[in-house]
Amino acid sequence: MTVQRAFVPAAGHDRWLKFYDPLTKLLGAPAVRRSLIEQAGIRSGQRVLDIGCGTGSLAIMLKRDKPSVEVVGLDPDPNALEIARRKAAQDGAPIDFVQGFADAVDRPSGTFDRVLSSLMLHHLTAEDRRATLAEVFRVLKPNGEFHVVDFTVTERNPRGAIARLLHRDDDLGNNAEARLPSMLTGVGFVSVEEVRVQRTLFGPVAFHRATRPGH
Repeated sequence: MTVQRAFVPAAGHDRWLKFYDPLTKLLGAPAVRRSLIEQAGIRSGQRVLDIGCGTGSLAIMLKRDKPSVEVVGLDPDPNALEIARRKAAQDGAPIDFVQGFADAVDRPSGTFDRVLSSLMLHHLTAEDRRATLAEVFRVLKPNGEFHVVDFTVTERNPRGAIARLLHRDDDLGNNAEARLPSMLTGVGFVSVEEVRVQRTLFGPVAFHRATRPGH
């Protein structure tokens, strides 16, 4: 039984969902997803979880690149998942799209080699974000890695015009400067680093990676 909880739809509101993929493509999201996949260094045969997968674009891109990788896409939005499943079927990409929340993943501890998150964490409150990071830590294998890209705010990189339209200051503030790395180390991750900050048409985004320690 699916737990009924409030969530932010992939496009902010259901009525905008049909425009989500064309708009994000126009704004350069495919290049951001490509960079995240390359950063993750995913190898054939590994298991990968995409949290907040939305309409499945990142998961499908990964499966297309590495057909032997087992990919699970997780999102609370059933409408977005319906689109994701349709896109994957059209692409011939066998992906397990699951409805659920990233702070309660229905998989045993130590299931995944990599967990990916693309432009999702800013939707969460600080409390939900900490719970999500702890859950990511749980489902990763020892020496497994979490790779995340999300909006950021720094003095050098104020949020862009699109981000100003779509998100409040508080949404992005928890990604600013050292807050996300601090949260990651706080739940047990090691080798936490901001890989780079990249300018996009929808504002600056920061790439991070973190590792669950081995035995």
